[in-house]
Amino acid sequence: MKILILGGDGFCGWPTTLHLSARGHDIVIVDNLSRRNIDIELEASSLTPIAPIGTRLAVWWQLTGRHIEFHNFSVAENYHRLLTLLSEWRPEALVHFAEQRAAPYSMKSSFHKRYTVNNNLNATNNVLAAIVEAKLDTHVVHLGTMGVYGYGAFGIKIPEGYLQVKMDRADGSVLKREILYPADAGSIYHMTKTQDQLLFGFYNKNDKVRVTDLHQGIVWGTQTIETKMDERLINRFDYDGDYGTVLNRFLMQAAIGYPLTVHGSGGQTRAFINIQDTVRCIQLAVENPPQKGERVRIFNQMTETFRVINLAKMISEMTGVTIELLDNPRKEVDSNDLSVENDGLVRLGLTPITLEAGLMLEITEIAKKYAANCDTSKIPCVSRW
Repeated sequence: MKILILGGDGFCGWPTTLHLSARGHDIVIVDNLSRRNIDIELEASSLTPIAPIGTRLAVWWQLTGRHIEFHNFSVAENYHRLLTLLSEWRPEALVHFAEQRAAPYSMKSSFHKRYTVNNNLNATNNVLAAIVEAKLDTHVVHLGTMGVYGYGAFGIKIPEGYLQVKMDRADGSVLKREILYPADAGSIYHMTKTQDQLLFGFYNKNDKVRVTDLHQGIVWGTQTIETKMDERLINRFDYDGDYGTVLNRFLMQAAIGYPLTVHGSGGQTRAFINIQDTVRCIQLAVENPPQKGERVRIFNQMTETFRVINLAKMISEMTGVTIELLDNPRKEVDSNDLSVENDGLVRLGLTPITLEAGLMLEITEIAKKYAANCDTSKIPCVSRW
């Protein structure tokens, strides 16, 4: 297939690009390298050394003979460049990662809130409008977030996107229908993802755009089969308080003997997925598109749920590193339960990678290898809301 990957240089975008290319798909990347620029802004770079995008693509071609084309522009700002690329290349699928992806970063200041809203919502609307204007039947696969649901499950298992409801009519009869699960965003970033859902629903209803929205859990791990092929292909390993994901932060902290930073009681339950499963889920979504006229398809892209404190205890027992309980900089419930349906991707063929000591130790070894790159002053979570 011809697949356009927006945000193909990022933490999830880069390994997905290589994975789909390795399967024989023709790939074009669009990325304005904003995540690299944010590294400069925050003065907090990836623990792993990230090669320039040109080097990455050249190494992939040398190793595999697979060419990946790259375009450097902003999907949110350069609509006509996007429209021209879509019109000329006519991809069968488009994978949309072109959004600012960190909740803490989105809450740092009014500038960061506005940037996240402008970038994320304009990018999504531009993608959908350009597909319609170019008169294409391109299938959009979007990386969403489990955070659209919030973390108060009220004793029910969170469904895949849609909730069955009953409404009383004036004549006494009962109307049954499915609606989007009520949104409960916990940050500006999560709010933009709830708005993405509304944009997808409108363009799907009005223009029959085919969309798969993947509500992803917190990613752990950093390497995939393809990124392990050469050190110059290595993926990002963020450990700072804005972009580092909780389990990766714990594993990095353990590698350098830094106390595991648990915010609040640690009773927060969250959904998780390994980075290798992330790329596999996107592949399954791309290769199994919805039918024309089918409503927006939503999958919960997660494999397990854990309480944060239990993860910390697991790693502490494995490594001997102590746990430090800190004030929670976020406005969120101190403890919650979370039960989630994830049947859709399993039916398509996903065999989930579960959390195992061996896999965690592998990540810790990566962290030890590049420990000299760590700036411990960047570990604390300083964005508060």
